[in-house]
Amino acid sequence: MIKEWRRRRAVQRVKPGDGRALKRFRWWQLPFRALFCLRLTGDDGQRTVYAVDVRHWQNHSSDHLKAHLYTDGRQRAVSRLPAAFPVPGGTVEVRMSAFGIKRCHYVTDEGPEYRLVPDPRSAEGRRARLERDHPALSRAIGLLSLCVLVAALALLLPQAAEQLTRSEGIARHTGTFTSPVDLPKWGNIALGLATAAASTERALRLRHSWLLDGGTG
Repeated sequence: MIKEWRRRRAVQRVKPGDGRALKRFRWWQLPFRALFCLRLTGDDGQRTVYAVDVRHWQNHSSDHLKAHLYTDGRQRAVSRLPAAFPVPGGTVEVRMSAFGIKRCHYVTDEGPEYRLVPDPRSAEGRRARLERDHPALSRAIGLLSLCVLVAALALLLPQAAEQLTRSEGIARHTGTFTSPVDLPKWGNIALGLATAAASTERALRLRHSWLLDGGTG
């Protein structure tokens, strides 16, 4: 019920597009642009190509981050994220995390959902090609990313709990907690960078966990 309410709110944010042409993905846009496509065949047998374009490192911390929906190369609709674009037979849902796209799926009216296909020139498309051409290496990288995030959670939570219980008001009720882990400043910085890299790698595969990856959208 909550999920359906959120979807209806997202649909209400959709605004008409201006018909501009979809620009080709350029290599220098790798860090800040995501481009996905969806091909649907109508009842008349005609195929329509939909594209979702998100410039996700532009105004990422603001309310102005938008997804653009294109139909056969022309802008049809625009919406702030999270977005839900009505299309024939269902809805295209787009959501963002702090590290990239965490959801870009076609949800049919019957319930099944399908991930849109990333442009092969995009970072997501290149990661998908690695998974297709070198599955063993891809699994190893994915497992490494997961291990980094689990380790970071195990190391950072005790330190955070210690800092929290240093507050006199909290310590009065819960007592103080001494973390068994005390990383130096450079260690926490290195751990933060490794965590960001791991979460970014997972975002390229549209993998997301609220506990491990956090994020918004």
